[in-house]
Amino acid sequence: MAHPITKTIAAVLSLLACVVVAGCETIDFDNLPSGKFSGTLIVMWVGEGGKAGDGKFVFVPDPHNRLSFTRGAVSTPIVPGVMYTDGGSVPKVVQPFRGFNPWGYAPAYMVHDWIFTAHHCISDGKKDPAYLAMADINFYESGVILGEAIQTLMAEKLVKKNDVAKFAITTAVLSPVARNVWDAKRGVCDAAAVKPEHLREIELAVPGSTTEEARRRHIDVEASVRTIRRPSNAVVVGRVSFDRQL
Repeated sequence: MAHPITKTIAAVLSLLACVVVAGCETIDFDNLPSGKFSGTLIVMWVGEGGKAGDGKFVFVPDPHNRLSFTRGAVSTPIVPGVMYTDGGSVPKVVQPFRGFNPWGYAPAYMVHDWIFTAHHCISDGKKDPAYLAMADINFYESGVILGEAIQTLMAEKLVKKNDVAKFAITTAVLSPVARNVWDAKRGVCDAAAVKPEHLREIELAVPGSTTEEARRRHIDVEASVRTIRRPSNAVVVGRVSFDRQL
């Protein structure tokens, strides 16, 4: 199950209609500061996925070098935890265009997805410090942070500058559709949680990566892994170290 917020990009096919008819908010990129990514981005494949057959993926925290994003004007970093992800759910019809590949701005999508994950878990009464660290971020600011993260990737020349893509994507995640996802009823946190069998596979492949999530949910992943004497079915499909690139 991909995190719901990435579905909002697919829901807004026409930027003009979104701005004029639906009343989306927009971001002033000219005055938007870039920040800094650090750590390592790891994405793993854990299955074939749903009807679309695009695969089921999990963002995996590197236990030795956690991915983090520090905003230009805020010193506390955003540090995503383990979660299902499909990058950005960009409509297939526009994916061939530069800037609209669902994994093109993957680090920014991981940060944005984590903010929504934390918000839903706080709404469900979860008190974990990793979630509560995101408690002061409101809906509009979540879109601004995505903009800052994309701006950072462009400023550091990790991706090419693309004003159309960054404006369209951030407008989509500030749309009324996205707002409905943000305001979702209780129960989203547990429904979107990574399944124990996938936590086990991830732990086999990247030892120590699931410790925080397993503790939250009182799952003894390490004990179950010790009983398995085979390679993990999960496969690392993407690994990027920002500390070596920036």
